[in-house]
Amino acid sequence: MDIENRLPPDLLEFSQRIPSFAWNLIIIVSAILIGLITKFIITRLFRIYAERKDTDYSILRSIIVNLGPAVAYFIPLFLLNLFSPLMRMNKLYYQPLDKTIEILLTISFAGLLVRSVRILEDYIYHTYDLNKVDNLKERKVRTQIQFIRKIIVVTIIFLTVAIILLSFESMRKIGTGLLTGVGIGGIIVGFAAQNSLGNLLAGFQIAFTQPIRIDDVLVVEEEWGRVEEITLTYVVLKIWDERRLILPINYFIQKPFQNWTRTSADILGTVFLYMDHTVPVDAIREEFERLIVKSTLWDKRVKVVQVTDVREHTIEIRMLMSSSTSSNAFDLRCYIRENLITFIQKNFPGSLPRSRNEISNLGELEKYVQPTAGA
Repeated sequence: MDIENRLPPDLLEFSQRIPSFAWNLIIIVSAILIGLITKFIITRLFRIYAERKDTDYSILRSIIVNLGPAVAYFIPLFLLNLFSPLMRMNKLYYQPLDKTIEILLTISFAGLLVRSVRILEDYIYHTYDLNKVDNLKERKVRTQIQFIRKIIVVTIIFLTVAIILLSFESMRKIGTGLLTGVGIGGIIVGFAAQNSLGNLLAGFQIAFTQPIRIDDVLVVEEEWGRVEEITLTYVVLKIWDERRLILPINYFIQKPFQNWTRTSADILGTVFLYMDHTVPVDAIREEFERLIVKSTLWDKRVKVVQVTDVREHTIEIRMLMSSSTSSNAFDLRCYIRENLITFIQKNFPGSLPRSRNEISNLGELEKYVQPTAGA
């Protein structure tokens, strides 16, 4: 390339004394070193400032963590793109090199944009913290931001690929030819990808109507768990025993399921005891109230003891109690159940469920019994 108009006279004279290969190598190494040094200085200054913060979250720390790797590639490529016209190289070789640098710079810039979205997501996650008892608003915002982030990332990748392809003259001609068949091709693709498109549209519907949210407690397919992840095509449910249930996202549009945290995390829990008819219900009620008042799992809203059914051999006693979360409700039910059973065993063992046979008139029975031989 001709660099006479791009360099000062002194530097031009110096460059002409150096072989072309060495000169080009100097430019490449200089661009990479300057880029890395610039990135190191910026990162170091941000890190020093971020370490002064007392809180766990820092916007500068988020920038360093998310943009650090992307900047390490972007700055050297950007400088190399600026310095490339200074190279002494045949046009036959320069054009492919320039095109390669341009493509790599485009990809690097796309990576920078994708990582920038993560910075915004970190800030929103910090602002809307899930570690609250009533985190309905936080779960709503997190569900939307996760879906929006995935859409933005897919859009950035799509546009990046489009820009790279359109930078080639031959690709533009191919694109023009494809446009003539877009009508028929669209119909064919629509039929072939109707399930995928249905999932995508279901994802939009879930993100904004929100029948489920991140960290919602669901009962799906007879499994209890929390929503761990919502993607464009499927939902990950973390089951209570650490298993993962993967469901297509349109499942939550087409089929019924239980959402225990749809409007709030508050929930009622029940404990059923099946006792003999002789059990003193008032004593059980007093012990229940003593136990539940002592427990920190109870949220002080509801505490009721009722006989809800009478059967042939037992009566059904229902304890109704409230808790702030479904996890606390489960632990509270176990606590009440265990202690009431222990209380009944110690104080009223005769009231435990049992089968009995009663004979009210032994004399009447003897008339119908034949004496056995030798009696």
